[in-house]
Amino acid sequence: MIKPVKGFSKLSKEAKIQWLVNNYTSDASSTMEMLEGYWHNQPEVQKLHDEFIENTISNYYMPFGVAPNFLINGKMYAIPLAIEESSVVAAAAKAANFWIDRGGFRANVISMVKVGHVHFIWEGSNVDGLYRIFEENKHRFFENTESITKNMRARGGGVMSLELKDKTDLEPGYYQVEARFETCDSMGANFINSCLESFAQTLKDLAAEHVSELGDAPLQVVMSILSNFTPECLVRAEVSCKISEIEEGSGIGNLEFAEKFCRAIRIASVEPYRAVTHNKGIMNGIDSVIIATGNDFRATEACAHAYAAKDGKYTSLTHASVVGDEFHFWIELPLSIGTVGGITNLHPMVRFAHELLGYPSANELMQITAVAGLAQNFSAVRSLITSGIQKGHMKMHLLNILNQLEATDAEKEEIVAHFKDKVVSHSAAVEAFMRVRGLAAGASDNNN
Repeated sequence: MIKPVKGFSKLSKEAKIQWLVNNYTSDASSTMEMLEGYWHNQPEVQKLHDEFIENTISNYYMPFGVAPNFLINGKMYAIPLAIEESSVVAAAAKAANFWIDRGGFRANVISMVKVGHVHFIWEGSNVDGLYRIFEENKHRFFENTESITKNMRARGGGVMSLELKDKTDLEPGYYQVEARFETCDSMGANFINSCLESFAQTLKDLAAEHVSELGDAPLQVVMSILSNFTPECLVRAEVSCKISEIEEGSGIGNLEFAEKFCRAIRIASVEPYRAVTHNKGIMNGIDSVIIATGNDFRATEACAHAYAAKDGKYTSLTHASVVGDEFHFWIELPLSIGTVGGITNLHPMVRFAHELLGYPSANELMQITAVAGLAQNFSAVRSLITSGIQKGHMKMHLLNILNQLEATDAEKEEIVAHFKDKVVSHSAAVEAFMRVRGLAAGASDNNN
């Protein structure tokens, strides 16, 4: 049994690695060589990466791709996408090329409100008194956070409102102070949480000052924390064209394509089993932009899926319709993201992503990100209702299979050419590899 290690965080990076490979790997020297091989060759850049998190031992590379030709609100973009799934960038680029000749994408931010709460317990009976004390002293919450909000207010943001909410129907004695924020170009997590902790202290001070009115029941602050559910931080992206302009090349008629597409979206709207996979595809595009631009994809994911279930049933984030002779396709979802703060000014690739996009504001980045999700979904549904999802996906995955088989460049070229007009499957790829290499069936160790 491996003994627990003490003071691991205080060890040097080299010592951490040595301990890990000695205790958890079968080949210490090759593992150390691999980990060191992913270190940046510029020590100052590597030091920067080491200090992003605790206990850093190496870097984890993810492909950084670009989908060009995105026409959004009349402006051309090349969108950066960081993701490991083989078909995502190709699908986004394909959708961009499809819509560039049909007016491009349109997007707008509906609202940018973010929310946080002071959660507290108070089981007193003078509820009217609690509300009166809160309202009469609301100014103190704002005054006590002036030093925190100064810079944000100068940029046009800050604390927008405070409201006391009775949640005792959910939990005995449970109340909230709900705060709404505008954080401008910042995601604002640290700003919001700092404000909320100040609000919590002000609340406790007020409770101590008004014991006679609030009675013997103590007021207990449970926690102060932002919410990653931001249904009022909304963005919409859409495309539309005449049905006569679809001509998407699958061999089915324009109207049939449009109606079949809309039906597929309706199925995702009413069937949660389909909706989850449908929305996962949307998040392929969104998360890729989120990661490339240094934002929090976990918060984005959680918020999007909560929004998809906001009416009590999990449903599609995208919508489609045929109105007269026009096809419409759109998405509306919450995106709480920023262009300043965090690692946006530190990580070199994140800085490059923002430069590539023309140093967008948070408002503009929300629009770009929503468009990426809509584009991804368009390509996915288009494939599903025509040739099927595997044809394109597996062709993109073919190189991964061949790399697993350790095929040479010449072998890859021959096998890729072989599948130019054929459907790719794992077994078919292995079979083609064995044929090209002159191996008998079952001779490969990697054909599972």
